[in-house]
Formats: sequence, C-alpha cells, structure tokens
Amino acid sequence: MKAWTKSLRPAPALGRLEQQVMDDLWGRGRPASVRDVREGLGADLAYTTLMTTLDRLYKKGLLERTKDGRAFLYAPRVSREQLQRGLLTRVLDELLGRGTETARPVLSTLVEAVSQADRQLLDQLERMVAEERRRRGGKDRR
Repeated sequence: MKAWTKSLRPAPALGRLEQQVMDDLWGRGRPASVRDVREGLGADLAYTTLMTTLDRLYKKGLLERTKDGRAFLYAPRVSREQLQRGLLTRVLDELLGRGTETARPVLSTLVEAVSQADRQLLDQLERMVAEERRRRGGKDRR
C-alpha cells in the first residue's frame, strides 16, 4: 500500500457502496477482481455497477489496479486510517478556513466530543497542542 502524500488530492467523500467496497478490499489484504469483490459483498449488485464503482475509486486515487488477463485486480492505495485522516482534514480545512468566528464553535464541538468519548483523549489533545506550540517556538496563531 503506497503512502498517502500531500501530493495526492484531498481525500474524497465516499458513498455507501464505495465505502463497502473499500471495507471489503481492506479486509482482504490482497488485490481482488470485480468478481471477487462482488462475491465478498454478498449483495445482489450488477457486475457493471460494481465495475463502475471500482473504476471511480481508482480515478479518485484510492485504489491501484493491475491488469490480470482480461480483468483488472484492485487493491487499496491508502489504509483505512489514512483515508479517515484525509476526510477529517478536508472537513476541518473547510470549516476552519472560514475565519475565526467559525473556528471557535468547531473547535469547541471537537473538544466536547473528545471529552465525552474519553478523558484521556482530551489530555492527549492538550499535550499535542502544547507540543505544537513548543515546536513553533511559542508563537500562537490567533
């Protein structure tokens, strides 16, 4: 699996079927054909629908494909974690890029969600913010 780099486009949002296909491919750990994925999903999907979905994921840069006879074999180019990070980055960039008036409620909601999920995560977030400040030489971007 190739590393997700900044040179790639921001992580695209996925539809329900696209997410199911990615989940299937991540679970396999090996390249798969359209037929393999169709059997893995166990759904009553048209072969051409799944072929189009795999092609779309390939064009989005999320899959790599290799020719195997007359068929293509598909494999994820990114891990589940890389895709999630890219999606979150995309959403946060959009929300925070609207200015400080928008940033405060977004950050407040994030802190509230993290603290409800796990107090240790909130402590870790605090440490990460402090480390970032030290790394930047104590300069705040207010």
